[in-house]
Amino acid sequence: MSAYTVTTIFLILLGGSVVLQAWLSRRQIRHVSGRREAVPADFAGQISAENHAKAADYTCANERFDLVKLAIGTLVLLGWTLFGGLEALNAWILPHTLEPLGVLGYQVALVFAFSLIGGVIDLPFDWYSNFRIEERFGFNRMTIGLWVSDLVKNLIVSTLIGLPLIAVVLWLMGVAGSLWWLWAWVFWMGFNLLLLVIYPMFIAPLFNKFEPLQDEALKQRVSTLMQRCGFSSRGLFVMDGSKRSAQSNAYFTGIGRSKRVVFYDTLLARLTHGELEAVLAHELGHFHHKHIVKLIAQTFIASLLALAALGWLAEQEAFFLGLGVQQNAEAPNDALALLLFSLSAPLAAFFIAPLMSVTSRRHEFEADAYACDNASGADLRSALLKLTEDNASTLTPEPLYARFYYSHPPMTERLAALRLTPMH
Repeated sequence: MSAYTVTTIFLILLGGSVVLQAWLSRRQIRHVSGRREAVPADFAGQISAENHAKAADYTCANERFDLVKLAIGTLVLLGWTLFGGLEALNAWILPHTLEPLGVLGYQVALVFAFSLIGGVIDLPFDWYSNFRIEERFGFNRMTIGLWVSDLVKNLIVSTLIGLPLIAVVLWLMGVAGSLWWLWAWVFWMGFNLLLLVIYPMFIAPLFNKFEPLQDEALKQRVSTLMQRCGFSSRGLFVMDGSKRSAQSNAYFTGIGRSKRVVFYDTLLARLTHGELEAVLAHELGHFHHKHIVKLIAQTFIASLLALAALGWLAEQEAFFLGLGVQQNAEAPNDALALLLFSLSAPLAAFFIAPLMSVTSRRHEFEADAYACDNASGADLRSALLKLTEDNASTLTPEPLYARFYYSHPPMTERLAALRLTPMH
């Protein structure tokens, strides 16, 4: 494999993904905006024309913003690789860190500097999304102070968790021989399983308040449902999601003894007890069908394949030269390989993602059917309609766009399936 071959493959993947993303986004914008004025017949009388138009405008605004991010992100990616950005960063970091910090310290410093620069580049996009698009459509409830506070907390948590993680991976790359990637995968699996335990108990509370559910009638109803479904958790909690957004959600988090059910306060304010029970029954359906376990298994398999690919590429000089980086003569190149892989691998993953979405959409149908068996199908339908309206989700996505990107079936398909499911 030559450097020219690597560059050619990189540019083909980059060009193909950019063209496909732009094409799909333009299709979505035209399709949704062209149906802005007419509520689909199946939803007439259930979704107002005003809210339908708002959902269309919100969808198109986000798509147009995504096109801007795509263009700038492409330039940033080229800047890091073929235009010499990573090469320049490494040339500056190496002499300042190798002697005082050692080989491992230099590599961790390079990854940290790269991540910090990437985070700074992303800041304007995050700000615009929250304080322009979300604000315009009435969803944003964050203050600048809270936004800055979240950034600082994210930086601290990411540093405290991410740097030791990267340090262990880089250490394994240096000492574990040609099969380092297998040992790194074992460590990565253990770390992610540990994170599932500690996140709900120690990390999530740094950003939101979690209070025990106080509504006794709802608590009893939910507890009865979970008992009937054979599910146990460490508690039912209400999260103050309203301090950041007007949008609603509910989710399960954790594994084993750390499992808990979390409702957004905005969701409790919007749905009836029957609707909340149906939404929870849908989430229980994912556990009943072992969707979470299957997703974790898929993630672990994908990470194993990715690390194996990195293990091979890290030994190819052409991989470095083809992506605009000269290998170090006086220090290991493991961090450079890791960063180049993190920049280039998403281009290939982009074309594989739709296959994962197919499985995810099938899981949603299965969870909906389970909810109908264990709660009220009518309540589930009404809850989905309210969430669609409250979250400004479009009812008219472009079919090909939805097939490529959507992890959940379009609402029209979910409700159509529910109409065919026996109600209990």
